[in-house]
Amino acid sequence: MKIDLHSHTNVSDGTLAPQALADFMGERKVEIFCISDHDTLGAYGKFEPPAGSRYITGIEINTTWRENEVHVLGYNVPLGPSAINDLLEYNQDQRRVRAQTMVDQLRAAGYGLTIEDVLRQSDEAHSVGRPHVAKALVHAGMTESVSTAFRDILGSGKPGYVPQLYTTPQRAIETIAAVGGIPVLAHPGRLRDRILIDELAHHGLQGLEVFYPLHEPADVAEFRAKAREYGLVMTAGMDFHDIRYHTQGVGMDIDEADVAPFLELVEVFA
Repeated sequence: MKIDLHSHTNVSDGTLAPQALADFMGERKVEIFCISDHDTLGAYGKFEPPAGSRYITGIEINTTWRENEVHVLGYNVPLGPSAINDLLEYNQDQRRVRAQTMVDQLRAAGYGLTIEDVLRQSDEAHSVGRPHVAKALVHAGMTESVSTAFRDILGSGKPGYVPQLYTTPQRAIETIAAVGGIPVLAHPGRLRDRILIDELAHHGLQGLEVFYPLHEPADVAEFRAKAREYGLVMTAGMDFHDIRYHTQGVGMDIDEADVAPFLELVEVFA
């Protein structure tokens, strides 16, 4: 089956509006999808699934733990008021502080950027992030592309680098579970320290994003084994943000048996 449980709109750091992304899912004949914007559920209520596609509610919560950037996907989360809102408010505050600190450091290093420049690039986004700073640098002619901005200006050891100070993955997992959601570790192959998979599996983690564009076959085999070891469900997602940088688009062809245990846990909307 074709499925995509990890994607982003311009409500966070993607470029497509929610309805445009939903329509893209339909064009690619994605049967089940999820919009999992960073630290916001703001895309929901702004799209209708195209004919032939269904969706699951979801979110991607940014967390940090022992110098690792850890992203926790929360599926089947409620869209109304819940305990998750306090956690999201904390992360949004940290995002605003981080963006301002990045601008301050860049100005001190000679880059004539302002926070207003960054906010203009964030447009309708509820979640301001490093990609918006990168886009502001490109728009101002201070670097060639988003990738060069990350590599030369905003990466670790560079003048605009500011470490993340988000909530912890443990708190994200606990909160997602407390509101009836399914906490899943996003793109585990991008972790600096994969021992975190074992630690989080003992802390209520329920799933692993086993199928991901940057996972090599050896990674998929490793994460399959971890899922079996800890009884975790497996998910799949392209992590789509922008067709210019994610040229494969949306949708992954996955053996239905691999994701059936996950789908049994969630509500799928038409």
